[in-house]
Amino acid sequence: MNRVYNFSAGPAVLPEEVLKKAAEEMMDFQGSGMSINEMSHRSKAFDGVIETAEKDLRELLQIPENYKVLFLQGGASQQFAAVPMNLMKKKKAGYVLTGQWAKKAFQEAKLYGEAVALADSSDETYAYIPDCSDLPVTEDMDYVYICENNTIYGTKFHTLPDTKGKDLVADVSSCYLSEPVDICKYAVMYGGVQKNIGPAGLVISIIREDLITEDCLPGTPTMLKWKTQADNGSLYNTPNCWSIYICGLVFQWLKEQGGLAAMKTRNEEKAKILYDYLDGSKLFKGTVRKEDRSLMNVPFVTGDDALNDLFVKEATAAGLVSLKGHRSVGGMRASIYNAMPKAGVEKLVTFMEDFEKKHG
Repeated sequence: MNRVYNFSAGPAVLPEEVLKKAAEEMMDFQGSGMSINEMSHRSKAFDGVIETAEKDLRELLQIPENYKVLFLQGGASQQFAAVPMNLMKKKKAGYVLTGQWAKKAFQEAKLYGEAVALADSSDETYAYIPDCSDLPVTEDMDYVYICENNTIYGTKFHTLPDTKGKDLVADVSSCYLSEPVDICKYAVMYGGVQKNIGPAGLVISIIREDLITEDCLPGTPTMLKWKTQADNGSLYNTPNCWSIYICGLVFQWLKEQGGLAAMKTRNEEKAKILYDYLDGSKLFKGTVRKEDRSLMNVPFVTGDDALNDLFVKEATAAGLVSLKGHRSVGGMRASIYNAMPKAGVEKLVTFMEDFEKKHG
């Protein structure tokens, strides 16, 4: 088997142990004589899958009882609409614009009410997190929204904004389960799983119970009402059974690794290897303000587009794949999620060192 080191931003690398377990159970899930992909989502076997997945996720994140866990479809992008539909009671909300995904959520919210840009880092191509210690939050705002880790730009909120008492909504797609968090600081935490947890096709939303009501904006589709999903245990219609199953295996893997505190330590070690090299390199340069760097997504450039292209080409040939950066930043990007082993980052840095000797 010739496995590459996959630095894709998503869909992304998964733990080999999880993939092997899924392969073992592909034809016969726990003696059922069928695949997880063939069984009814209303079967006892699948009940066990989704219930165990929720239980393990609650344990990993220490989710309080007054928060609901919803396994949803439509990607994080569908939640851009679901959030204002469910929460915009006063038809006004504040958004912190730190990248493309926050901006898309902001534009979507404008369809349903007044979306206010509380802070914006587009002046430097979103290479930093703006100061959020004294945002112009007003009393008539329903919530404050952030994208906590910005996959494209490689920035991360290391301190949550002061929302001045307003509910905080966070898209955590690319930092989900990368470190311990205090769920009680969030009213809503959601994210697509295809970056740091599982295969594409699933969003996990963690929502404070008092926010799940029938009182949605007029015209909110039944499927986008959080109450519809919560009342039916995420089984109002057929969910993404496969993705829930794989996520459940990842949750078990995370517990076996020592939980989120252990993952944070591992992620900091991996990121330090790469950032230390970038800080000392004369050829490669990181694009993010140091204090705002993400542990998950590391963009870097050479300053020469042709050299960037050559790097990506030669890295791919060496088994280091999906390193091309997003078009809005250019250069390269290494996504080093939970499942990326330390050896993968070390091999990348060794390759970068050799490339720099030849082209620096």
